Amino acid sequence: MTQCMRKRLQTAADNFIAAASKLPRVSGCLPPCGFQSAGAVYNCITCQYDSCELPLDCPVKEVKAMENSRSQMWCEVPFHLPGNIEVIWRFAEEVKTQQVDQFKEVTAGLDTLYSIPSSSLQHVGTYQCEIYSGQRSIVRLYFYLTVTPQVVAGHTELQELFDLSLLPGGRFLPAPAGPPHSLTTSPLLLTACLTALLLLLFLSMGALYWSVLPEQTSHAEQEEEYLGL
Repeated sequence: MTQCMRKRLQTAADNFIAAASKLPRVSGCLPPCGFQSAGAVYNCITCQYDSCELPLDCPVKEVKAMENSRSQMWCEVPFHLPGNIEVIWRFAEEVKTQQVDQFKEVTAGLDTLYSIPSSSLQHVGTYQCEIYSGQRSIVRLYFYLTVTPQVVAGHTELQELFDLSLLPGGRFLPAPAGPPHSLTTSPLLLTACLTALLLLLFLSMGALYWSVLPEQTSHAEQEEEYLGL
């Protein structure tokens, strides 16, 4: 190798080292980390970014609500977001999915909160929240909402009350680390129980009446026969 070639190789190596030293470095940080404009995608667990230019899909979160009650979903991430963000909410009816083509856009703006004032069965499904910075997608979050009908909830409470009534002595036991079971919080349930008790009382009285009636008839027939003699 000639002296000229060695000088060229050394110059190329020096230029490469100088250029590499100017590249941004990724710090080994723990969540939550600051938003780095050089990063393309963030990982919610490791707080590292990838250069695949694809949005980050976080796992689906389960959200449960009672019928006619309020449901809320927050589009929050464990790292700092830039100031120029846009939040788009989408909805996939009745299914639990992360397939992008199954979602329809619901709202777009700056609101990271999606609220349903009165939940119903038509709100069951997966909600997707996607955060953009400029034209680039930063993260996508998913929420699967299930709504329990009031009829099913009332039946469950009545079954629990019936199970408690079968305890020894017919007494209610206090809940673990809490106050005794109270009926004042469910007036409809209390009315149903009282109605059932009254119906049971009437049925018992009717059964007693019909059991005594044959004996009274027999005595009357005996008296008529005696008078006829």
